[in-house]
Amino acid sequence: MLKFTSTPNAPSAIGPYSQAVAVNGILFTSGQVALMPGTGEIVGTTIEEQAEQVCKNLGAILEANGIGFDKVIKTTCFLADMNDFATFNEVYGKYFVSKPARSCVAVKTLPKNLLCEVEVIAEL
Repeated sequence: MLKFTSTPNAPSAIGPYSQAVAVNGILFTSGQVALMPGTGEIVGTTIEEQAEQVCKNLGAILEANGIGFDKVIKTTCFLADMNDFATFNEVYGKYFVSKPARSCVAVKTLPKNLLCEVEVIAEL
């Protein structure tokens, strides 16, 4: 059975999708960007500020499912500029201390022209 996540502590979906879906003990989050929960306003102008908000949003979705960052199995990270890779890693490393598997790619454009987006797969 599928369980859909909807928490006010993370930004609402800006399209026809859910914040996350759980199935068979695995949680799949949608990509999170640097939007403020409740208002949908962009948070920050730097990669540090935006990566912090992305991680906070992911943390809220994990928490809504009764887990933390230590249960993350895999992340996929999208950067608007690969020159931000090292700085992004500094913020990312504060949250993903268990070092899950990861892919990180540069993309042409992210929603609302933001600098980063991250999605996770986690064990429930």
